[in-house]
Amino acid sequence: MIEASNPAAADVDLHERRKADAAAAQPDSDIHERRKADAAAQPDSDIHERRKADAAAAQPDSDIHERRKADAAAAQPDSDIHERRKADHIRINLEEDVAFKALTTGLEAYFFMHRALPELDLAAVDTGVEVLGKRQRTPLLISSMTGGTARAQAINRELAAGAQAAGMAMGLGSMRAAIEDPSLAATYQVRDVAPDILLFANLGAVQLNYRYGIDQCHRAVDMIQADALILHFNALQEAVQPEGDGNFAGLLAKVEAICRALPVPVVAKEVGWGFAAEDARRLAEAGVAAIDVAGAGGTSWSQVEMHRAPTARHARVAGAFLDWGIPTAVSLRYCRQAAPDLPLFASGGIKDGIDVAKCVALGASLVGLAGEFLRAADGDGAAGVVELAETLVEELRVAMFCAGAGDIAALWQTPLHTHF
Repeated sequence: MIEASNPAAADVDLHERRKADAAAAQPDSDIHERRKADAAAQPDSDIHERRKADAAAAQPDSDIHERRKADAAAAQPDSDIHERRKADHIRINLEEDVAFKALTTGLEAYFFMHRALPELDLAAVDTGVEVLGKRQRTPLLISSMTGGTARAQAINRELAAGAQAAGMAMGLGSMRAAIEDPSLAATYQVRDVAPDILLFANLGAVQLNYRYGIDQCHRAVDMIQADALILHFNALQEAVQPEGDGNFAGLLAKVEAICRALPVPVVAKEVGWGFAAEDARRLAEAGVAAIDVAGAGGTSWSQVEMHRAPTARHARVAGAFLDWGIPTAVSLRYCRQAAPDLPLFASGGIKDGIDVAKCVALGASLVGLAGEFLRAADGDGAAGVVELAETLVEELRVAMFCAGAGDIAALWQTPLHTHF
């Protein structure tokens, strides 16, 4: 039986055949161009969403996160990254628990033998010390902390005014931000409020492997009229920072070159994990003028980086190193043995004037605190810094008196004990 024809179906067949004929008659490139034109007819948001979904399906999440971080870093100047990191560091140190949990300074293992008959006048006990050619009324050091932001500028000026009033030394935070962006120089400049203190400029040693050299070191020193330059060694911190600089290879020769060329002394400083004896020996041979052991037991900078980590993986890696490092007292001993003629600074977990006295007895010329002075400056300004410094000095003086040491030179020779 012959079925009746359907005009509508015939039209559909005709259209499909015409499309097939047209496709056969033109090259693939024309078809691709038409498809792109068709795609362009849909909203941009749909196209972008489909492209993101296709990209996500084609590669692991970790690759996407790494590329996004790289893209973000490329989209903003280095100075913005440094400024945000500085702000994060201040906030985290003031608001979060970033102390070592199990590892201590090791200072608690030592004590002075009490002298009931010290043969001293307490009022005559002298806490003054000369370091790198400059006389200070106390062996206290405000350890390097901050700079590069408006809040850091205010804090640095309060710290410096307090240091001037109390007669103690002070280090500035890493000055890389101001080297990259000279408009930030004022956040580090404190000489006008602290004309007499021993003042340290500060750069990361690893930057010598990232295009820094004698010119940048000169600029850091000149920028703040510093008496010396700290090169800080923060290998673990750089390793756990997403934006960290991890190339420490061949660094010692570059440190030696800076020590030879710079007209002011160079101080090698850890940031909270301490120096081993071998590292202290090599740095002394390279020509550093002093070593700040900055041992474990105080602020854990891996914990600081954990709190600013961009991903759960970064946080876990940083958090794993909570109790990593060489305790302050142990590092002091190592450095004294490895570099017996080199001035040493002690920092890392110092809590009172008795700890200061113990560090001096272990060989330190200066003893630094960071977090306590930061909180004092942030809370009560220069007056709070002076109050804390004077309290520490009074505790130090009483400890010296009861240990039978009338001055810092005598305290260097006073034995510490570990058992009665």
